[in-house]
Amino acid sequence: MAKPPKRPTRDEFVLEDIANQLTEAKQESSEIVLTVWGKEQPIRGIITNMVPRTGKVHVQGTEGENQVPFMDIMKVEYPRD
Repeated sequence: MAKPPKRPTRDEFVLEDIANQLTEAKQESSEIVLTVWGKEQPIRGIITNMVPRTGKVHVQGTEGENQVPFMDIMKVEYPRD
């Protein structure tokens, strides 16, 4: 049986930058677009909650709420439209 590909590793500076972007977006209730490891489509919405205990970021989008593991977030962007 083939092993699934491993999540790319990122250094602490990249992870800290992502955490800062997420915190700012939550405080400002800004809409964001997340590139998530292992998902074909980006996740778009507004952060409703960040749970340190579970390591999940809750994003409310048009299709409902997604719970995204922090370690799977590869990039945070703001929508251009």
